[in-house]
Amino acid sequence: MGGMAAGKSFDQLEVSLLLCPRCRVAQPVRKRLLLCLPEGDKYEYLCTRCGSTCGDKLEEPPPPARMVWR
Repeated sequence: MGGMAAGKSFDQLEVSLLLCPRCRVAQPVRKRLLLCLPEGDKYEYLCTRCGSTCGDKLEEPPPPARMVWR
């Protein structure tokens, strides 16, 4: 597409609104770290209005940095 390099055009998306099961409408959410796992960090999204859990996400850790020895 017009000069864009092939591959990923974004790394990760961040959520700002999710459907709250208790409020029954889309509400702003805040992200809270739930667990640190070997396969990545698990976050849950909480409704800012009532505090209910609206979803979760597992973020994979970045690849390890490579050392360059001279």
